[in-house]
Amino acid sequence: MSVTDPLPPVDDAGDPPARLHADDLVDFVAASPSSFHAAAEGARRLREAGFVEQDETLPWDASAGGHYLVRDGALMAWWVPEGASPASRFRVVGSHTDSPGFKLKPDPQLFQHGYSQLGVEVYGGPLLNSWLDRELGVAGRLVSTDGEQHLVRTGPVARIPQLAIHLDRGANDQLTLDKQQHTAPLLDMVGGTSVLEVLAEQAGLRPREVAGHDLVVFPTERGGYFGDFGQFLACPRLDNLSSLHASLTALLAATADGGTDVPPEAGGDIAVLAGFDHEEIGSASRSGANGPVLEDVLRRTARALGADPDQVDAMITGSSCLSADAGHAVHPNYPGHHDPVNRPLLGAGPLLKINANQRYATDAVGSALWRRACDAAGVRTQPFVSKNTIPCGSTIGPLTATRLGLRVVDVGTPLLSMHSAREMCAVDDVYALSLALAAYWRGA
Repeated sequence: MSVTDPLPPVDDAGDPPARLHADDLVDFVAASPSSFHAAAEGARRLREAGFVEQDETLPWDASAGGHYLVRDGALMAWWVPEGASPASRFRVVGSHTDSPGFKLKPDPQLFQHGYSQLGVEVYGGPLLNSWLDRELGVAGRLVSTDGEQHLVRTGPVARIPQLAIHLDRGANDQLTLDKQQHTAPLLDMVGGTSVLEVLAEQAGLRPREVAGHDLVVFPTERGGYFGDFGQFLACPRLDNLSSLHASLTALLAATADGGTDVPPEAGGDIAVLAGFDHEEIGSASRSGANGPVLEDVLRRTARALGADPDQVDAMITGSSCLSADAGHAVHPNYPGHHDPVNRPLLGAGPLLKINANQRYATDAVGSALWRRACDAAGVRTQPFVSKNTIPCGSTIGPLTATRLGLRVVDVGTPLLSMHSAREMCAVDDVYALSLALAAYWRGA
C-alpha cells in the first residue's frame, strides 16, 4: 500500500466509511464546545448504547456490561465482560476533553471606549493569532447556589478583531499580541446585555442564583472538508476531540456484538475509556490525568470483582494503556522544523510517538503492542520523533505510567496547525485511529 492509498473506499451502503466517521466527528466537535459538553456528549452516546451511569458515592457496580461516569469535565467508561475476575487485566485508552483557548474571568464584563468586551485568561498554549477575526461563542457550566450544574452555550456573540494594516504597517513582518491587551473579545456596545445574564436566563436562573462558572470562548464555525477529493478536514478542537471521538467509536464497535461478551480473544480483559480534563494545563486536577479519577475506576472495579489488595495491584500492573493524543505531521512550508528522517505525513496513518526523554511513554514493548493492533486493524502507522533542537510537548501518557505503573504507549492522529483555532487532519487518519483502538480492545 502506497502513502497515497486510501482505506477501503466504501461500505455496503456505498458510503466511504472514513468519511462517515469524519462526519460524525464534526458533529461530535460541534456538540462539544467545552470539556463539560464533550463529557456530556460522550455520556449521551454511551447511554444510547446501553451503558449505565455509575454514581461515585454509591457501591461500585462491576456487573457484566457497560458502565460510565462523568467527573466534572472528565468522562470514564468501562466494559466488563462475562467471566471477568481478579485474573483479568485492564486495557485503557486515554485521551483528553479540553483544548487550548480562552477562559472567562470571574467578572468577565469589560467596558472600554464604547464597547462591551469579555475579560478572558489564556488557557493552555493556543496560537493566539488564529483566534483573530473569527465569530466566537461562550460555553461551559454555571453552578447555582444550590450546587446544581447547568451546561450552557451561546451562538456567535463575540469576536477578537485584528488591528487594520493601515494602523500597523509591520503586521505582516511581525505580529505581537499582548495576552491582556489584545485578546479581549468584542461583545456588544456599552449598554448591552451581560453575557452572564444571557447564560443564566438560558439555564432558567436569575443572575443572583449563579454562584460560579467555568466558561470558555469557542469558534462557532463547523468543521469542513477540502482538497481535491475532500481528503482533508479543517475543524476546531481536533486536539484532542479527534482522539476522544475515536476512542468512543472504537469502544462502541468493540462491544457492539451484543450481550455482555467482548470477543473471546480479549481473554476477559476489561476495556476502559479515560477522557481526562485539563491536559492542556498540566493535568493537575481531580478530573485530570495527574489526579485520581482513572485509579479510582480501576481499583474500585477490581475490588468489586472480588480482588484482594495484592490482586488489585497485580491487575493494574499487568494492564496497558494507549495514550491517544494528536501529533505533528511534517509541515511542507517549514520542513526544517522536523526530524530529517522520521517525517510523518497526513493520510499515512496514525502516529507512534517516541521520545528519548520520556515526554512520551512509548518503549519497545509498547511499540510492539501498538503494531499488533494496527496489523489486526489493517491500518498503517508511522513513527513521530522531534527534531533534537525543538523539544516536544507531552501527554497524559507519562503521567499515567508514573502514577499507576502500567504499560503506556503514546499514539495519535497527525495534524497540521496544532493549537490553532482551526486545525487540520486527513479524513483517513482519524478513521484509522478508531480502527486500531477497536483492535486493541478486541485483544490484538
